[in-house]
Amino acid sequence: MAKSYQRTYSVRLVNLVMRTLIRLNVAPRRMHLLSVQGRKSGRWYSTPVTVIEAKEQRWLVAPYGNVAWVHNARATGQITLTRGRKTDSVGIVEVDATESAPILKKYLALEPIARPYFDVRSDAALDAFVEEAPRHPVFRLKNTLDT
Repeated sequence: MAKSYQRTYSVRLVNLVMRTLIRLNVAPRRMHLLSVQGRKSGRWYSTPVTVIEAKEQRWLVAPYGNVAWVHNARATGQITLTRGRKTDSVGIVEVDATESAPILKKYLALEPIARPYFDVRSDAALDAFVEEAPRHPVFRLKNTLDT
């Protein structure tokens, strides 16, 4: 059974270190700082995320499930991604299980730290990822020319 996400002291510490590395532009290239406006408070919240590139698109995976940033991103339909001095405001579209399965598979192969939060292994068949998809929302990042 998959592990449940909890914001422990060690998770907060790792996020702080990753935020700093992303701002300094020395974190792995796929790492970005996601900022989203709170749906209730209106405050801005930030968290480190991995942006996956596949199928000539950029994708955002919520490896820990329906956490706060996911709810806020769904409500606003837009997020801000920062890396170093570059900031992009992008729209998002949540995709269904069939479309998200190959993205989840690639994500799990790239991010071993997230494996305990999944009930499938990275080498599992795509059908297993289709079943896993409802627990890990996936968003396609809209390009500026997309509608």
